[in-house]
Amino acid sequence: MMKYKNMSQDLIDKAKNVKLIIFDIDGVLTDGSLFFDNQGQEYKAFNSKDGHGIRLLLENEVEVALITGRQSELVKHRAENLRINPDLIYQGYRDKVPAFNDLLEKTDYKRENIAYVGDDVIDLPIMCQVGFSIAVGDANWFVKEQADWTTKLGGGKGAAREVAEFILDANEKLADLYAAYTTGKEIK
Repeated sequence: MMKYKNMSQDLIDKAKNVKLIIFDIDGVLTDGSLFFDNQGQEYKAFNSKDGHGIRLLLENEVEVALITGRQSELVKHRAENLRINPDLIYQGYRDKVPAFNDLLEKTDYKRENIAYVGDDVIDLPIMCQVGFSIAVGDANWFVKEQADWTTKLGGGKGAAREVAEFILDANEKLADLYAAYTTGKEIK
């Protein structure tokens, strides 16, 4: 372990079991702000560090899914940019449980192999069913109480990168991944 050596063994074990991470969008991959122009066009800001963390997960055999209550072409575009499997993207699900159940059927993962990262009470029905529930640092207080772990960073401010690093560190991959950046080895 490199960065997260002070985590409890229970959390490390949960992180080691993760094969699929589900991220909420608004408040997790963004800071929750919604921007609209005069024509009603919606804009969101995504964090590039979070994006690199997601790419690291995908390149290291951890699948990524997105479940969001809103519908947005921006989410589709961001997911394509990060190379997230389009079959694992669910938009427009205010009740996220049907999307989660479909995801379980599609992937055949057991609940203990799934992590969910959320920020608000709408995320709790899934967070209470997965093997590793994670709240972002600026999540609703009740969500934090229910989560297995809370990131230090907030949604859209590096929380997803923090999650990715912890999962990869628990699986003893992070040190080698980051060492490649200083040794001149080929980086994907």
